[in-house]
Amino acid sequence: MNKNNILLSKFANFNVKGLKRANNVFIIGSKGIPSTYGGYETFVDKLTEYNRHKKDIQYFVACKANGKGVTETTKNREPIFEYNGAICFKVSVPHVGSAEAIFYDCNSIECVLQFIKENNISSPIIYVLACRIGPWTKKYVKQIHTLGGKFYVNPDGHEWMRSKWSKPVRNYWKFSERLMVKYADLLICDSKNIETYICDTYKKYNPKTKYIAYGAETTKSILEDDDISLKAWFEKFAIKPNLYYLIVGRFVPENNYETMIREFMCSNTNKDLVIITTKNDSLYNELETKLSFSKDKRIKFVGTVYDKELLKKIREKAFAYLHGHEVGGTNPSLLEALGSTELNLLLDVGFNKECAEDGALYWNKDMGNLASLIDQSERMNKELRNHFGNIAKKRIENFYSWDYISKEYENTFLNKE
Repeated sequence: MNKNNILLSKFANFNVKGLKRANNVFIIGSKGIPSTYGGYETFVDKLTEYNRHKKDIQYFVACKANGKGVTETTKNREPIFEYNGAICFKVSVPHVGSAEAIFYDCNSIECVLQFIKENNISSPIIYVLACRIGPWTKKYVKQIHTLGGKFYVNPDGHEWMRSKWSKPVRNYWKFSERLMVKYADLLICDSKNIETYICDTYKKYNPKTKYIAYGAETTKSILEDDDISLKAWFEKFAIKPNLYYLIVGRFVPENNYETMIREFMCSNTNKDLVIITTKNDSLYNELETKLSFSKDKRIKFVGTVYDKELLKKIREKAFAYLHGHEVGGTNPSLLEALGSTELNLLLDVGFNKECAEDGALYWNKDMGNLASLIDQSERMNKELRNHFGNIAKKRIENFYSWDYISKEYENTFLNKE
């Protein structure tokens, strides 16, 4: 028996005696918890955290045992462990490049199906995050239905539009999405725009959808203004509090770094542009060739910040936040900025406008548009800045807090809609 089969066997034979919750939800597709890896991981972490004391739902979470994205917090744990009240089980995957995620999801479902059979779990919900396994969906849904279960899917954003994928991979994403929409019992969309897209594009399948947004924290950072780590970070990059514009997000073309950097360089501000992002030498060199931004001392690439409290404090101390994402659903970095930064300047697309509404200012990719908005921001009085900040924070508190989102999921899983 290979390593993965051993892990699956241990989980399938896991003793469920003592589990008090009658409703069982199996979450597949995140790298696992605990983790700070990305959006899905944070979502699962928060969902289980805010529901950990509830006695009517038992969560089970698939976690990667190896491969890309595995963090030490997950890797160093037992094959089966409890976290936030959820039963977490680790699944090994073969090293097959970009197809690794497909094997991960399929192996996880095989494991869950075996567990459900061995333990006579009634009416389970299998909730798959992202549309990676379309070609196998019909087979799995048939098995899940035979066991009295339901198959839910979070379609994520427009993954097939992301530039990081080659054309064949993008075509696969689109094909896979169509099949998962076709066979899913419910599609939970974290954006109203994504829900509309699903309903319009796949109208012939009459998909059943539910809108539940991604969440964000509403509390301020626990760090004080004179915190040693904060002061050290500012000093390291020669940044002054409240005197910088901030960008946080993956360094990929569809996040429109070229437009934001170009327009900032054309603006009249004396403040810095602080860019917290992932490494992408190819895009960096391409933009340097086009823009020669290294000659502008205001432009500061500062790498990544994984300390959540430090990052929250950096957001709070920014003069304004720039957001150029135009592919995907509800973006975590945008929600976090709306909850922390007083003034937000967002690309004018549906995903961003549905989150911020009147709590932000909007720009487009026309030459000079964002530069003009930046200059306008420089002239804005404190009262007006507070006005935008208060509206943004109210949006997060009322519609995007993790407490609110977790209750929405709880009602959905318990069929209390």
